[in-house]
Amino acid sequence: MTTQFNIPRPSEISQLLRGEIGVISDWSQRWSAGRFILQLMVIILGSGLYGAAMGAWRAPEQSLFVAIKFPLIILLITAGNALINGLLAPLLGLNIRFYQSFSAILMSFTVTSAILGAFSPVVAFLIWNAPAMTSSISSQSTYCFILLAHVAVIALAGITGNARLLQLLIRLSPNPAIALRILGAWLTGNLFLGTQLTWILRPFIGSPILPVEFLRANAFHGNFYETIFRTFQEILTH
Repeated sequence: MTTQFNIPRPSEISQLLRGEIGVISDWSQRWSAGRFILQLMVIILGSGLYGAAMGAWRAPEQSLFVAIKFPLIILLITAGNALINGLLAPLLGLNIRFYQSFSAILMSFTVTSAILGAFSPVVAFLIWNAPAMTSSISSQSTYCFILLAHVAVIALAGITGNARLLQLLIRLSPNPAIALRILGAWLTGNLFLGTQLTWILRPFIGSPILPVEFLRANAFHGNFYETIFRTFQEILTH
């Protein structure tokens, strides 16, 4: 691995978003500190802007908190899964180095964050025109609509980022079947780590009946999957 600190051109981000796999594959063959810093900046700025728009419905303080927490989650998922994914790839048939697997995952989250950042003005406009969360006009249907809007935008950004990741894995792998197995294993790790980190770092949208705070007092109590299980139990018993 050769470490370079060339100042990256802004056009590199457009190449990444367009999915120019030949160029991206060449990037994965060599480590560039300048490109790494550029991708970190896109992740922090893009996901931070979206987080600010997400938390703005509750209060300005909540907007600031989520602007910090959203990029933090993405960076922790990237760092936490980098070692695991680097170990899984050779076991599943793709002999790549650690920095190549880390670069691939970082690339995927860079695309996701860039799309989230592009959608942040749209979400901010939606929040601006919605009734205040503390207002009696704000109903459960409004909350559900905004929640579904967030789910749709985040899902779109995530699918696009993973599509770029799959294209890169297919380029690096001996055959598409290996690329699909690796992507499935990597996404499983991202799912388990991401859901738990999201649970610990809640709230994001916030609640009008709870105080504005960076972390819940019971942040480390329970987990995401216990809550889902209890919710299904309540649905079945009613």
